[in-house]
Amino acid sequence: MTGTVIKNTGSSYLVRTESGEDLNCKIKGNFRLKGIRTTNPVAVGDHVTVSLPDGDTGYITAIAPRRNYIIRKASNLSKQAHILAANLDQVCLVVTLFHPTTSTTFIDRFLATAEAYRVPAVIVINKIDLLEDDPDAMEYLNAASYLYESIGYPVVKVSAKTGEGLETLRENLRGKTTLFSGNSGVGKSTLINDLIPGLQLATASISSTHDTGMHTTTFSEMFDLPDMDEPSAIIDTPGVKGFGTLEFDRHEVSHFFPEIFKTGAECRYSDCTHTHEPGCAVREAVDDHRISESRYASYLSILEDSEEDKYRKGY
Repeated sequence: MTGTVIKNTGSSYLVRTESGEDLNCKIKGNFRLKGIRTTNPVAVGDHVTVSLPDGDTGYITAIAPRRNYIIRKASNLSKQAHILAANLDQVCLVVTLFHPTTSTTFIDRFLATAEAYRVPAVIVINKIDLLEDDPDAMEYLNAASYLYESIGYPVVKVSAKTGEGLETLRENLRGKTTLFSGNSGVGKSTLINDLIPGLQLATASISSTHDTGMHTTTFSEMFDLPDMDEPSAIIDTPGVKGFGTLEFDRHEVSHFFPEIFKTGAECRYSDCTHTHEPGCAVREAVDDHRISESRYASYLSILEDSEEDKYRKGY
């Protein structure tokens, strides 16, 4: 029989069959050796074939070709990568500008990976209620929104606390399977609880010492969105502190920054890396503030990764 993986607990998987039954499944040891160099050869969202040899525990025997997926370099140095989810219509990157602050480098690395693996991205800025009484914070919110919207990324501003913007977010989720991801502490689980009443995902307070979030989601899981006129689902994933990129060819990194790729067509050399070459239109655009300095710095940080082939914590 066939089905879709809706939960990954690390040692087992929950598969929803075409008939709507949820089966606890495992994978056989040799399945991990079939050329899949990741910490999780099976991911939430995978369409799989399942056998029931003893009628109790199912075994995943095959994975259908993935339409797309989101992948990050694993912090476990013995493995190459970790697949966050597969077969996605879009990803919502949940960020906060304060308490905690999501770095622009993290945002840009995530967006570049979404571009590389052909997953449309939406930026969800949460906790806007914390900014309303601070003119400088509101100015930063508007500037960040303008930056990413001008590049082509939809930005939804929400408050999980007050409910502001939630209906707009719901409309963005209609008829789609959406991965929710972001740093720990940005309120991802609280947002999902608001979107799916009664779900009651665990949430945690921000560390007052370091102003950082603490992990509450342990495993990835898919949830159906209620009260939609077409099938819609959210995939919740554990919060991540860093986002390591991988498999990026040095000369292709610019392809995953839309504004740099577009401007790069004007460079003197077709293989310009936008770092030192004469006649570089990208560096000229950065100097003229037509390309954001923060985006360019993120681009350079990925180039550095591709040179040194290492995972850099803190990004």
